Amino acid sequence: MSCKKGLLFLIIASTIVASCGKDKNIPDVSDIEADVEVRRFERDLFLLDTANMAQALENLESKYPEFSNIYFGQILGSTDSLIAPEGHPAYVKGFIRYPTVRQLYDTTQIIFGDFSDIRDRYHQAFQFLKYYFPDQPTPDVTTFISEYSVAAFIYGDNQLAVGLDLFLGENYPYQKYNPNNTNFSAYLVRTFNKDHLVSKSLQPLIADLIGLPQGNRLLDLMVHNGKELFILDKLLPFAPDSVKLEITSEQVKWLEDNELEMWAYFLKENAGFSDQNLLYSSDWQAIRKYVEYSPSSPGMPEQAPGRTANWLGWKIVEAYMERHPEATMQDLINLKDAQTLLDQSKYRPKRR
Repeated sequence: MSCKKGLLFLIIASTIVASCGKDKNIPDVSDIEADVEVRRFERDLFLLDTANMAQALENLESKYPEFSNIYFGQILGSTDSLIAPEGHPAYVKGFIRYPTVRQLYDTTQIIFGDFSDIRDRYHQAFQFLKYYFPDQPTPDVTTFISEYSVAAFIYGDNQLAVGLDLFLGENYPYQKYNPNNTNFSAYLVRTFNKDHLVSKSLQPLIADLIGLPQGNRLLDLMVHNGKELFILDKLLPFAPDSVKLEITSEQVKWLEDNELEMWAYFLKENAGFSDQNLLYSSDWQAIRKYVEYSPSSPGMPEQAPGRTANWLGWKIVEAYMERHPEATMQDLINLKDAQTLLDQSKYRPKRR
């Protein structure tokens, strides 16, 4: 199969087993059952009968028992007498009637009124989840709004919650509502859209599968985060790397073109990191921007994105899995020692 410009292919995504660009061995998961239930909590919340608020709220909580406890208790705070001294029903009633909140809800319904395309993406991702993790239950998806505070989390038995108000598009005026919030920096807001919703919302699920890193050196963190990216890539094999990495396509190209130079930089001796190279440093302030959200990577050209170490960690994990084709995804997760994984990967970046 070849890629040809100007030729439009209409293909059911779950049946695609080859793609243009990066070669991947993508399994056929079209026969795997993975029914996706999407529950629109925010819609049920804002349609409550405010004339009979206490009873309406009780009915809503019966429909969403576990999620309601989290939403009202930890996100909205309406069950906390210090936050809502007027009481839970009165606080929720005020929340859903407040003009700016109501406008926010209306905006989410315009953008996400039809959720079918996103449901299809979840369906395919959950088919791959079943393929690689057959014992994992298929998640259901609950949507909500939180006034820009929570993008996604998991709860219960693999249940996934998605905050729609953090996916309204890069042109939505997030900074207008909280100009000093660094979470609304331009390099982050450019990913607050539909294209990134499924990828971003799967990250808590993957993080829960993997657990915490076993160490605080840069190597430990980059290999741990590389595992997360590797699994995300397996669940979303047709999504662009720019979406999974949350950077621009130009920055992806820069990473690919400078793999050897980045690896050499992390291995450089006596670079001011407590008489050791950066790879084995546990100085959080020195390594933070290489593994956490940042617009850039210190010591690298301005074209370099942040979190460059995570991308290298992904390449290391890929090298390990290529050398150990017998290893399952669970085997990868169980291999906790980053140094052992690096040694057994025989990772050697190529000069381009």
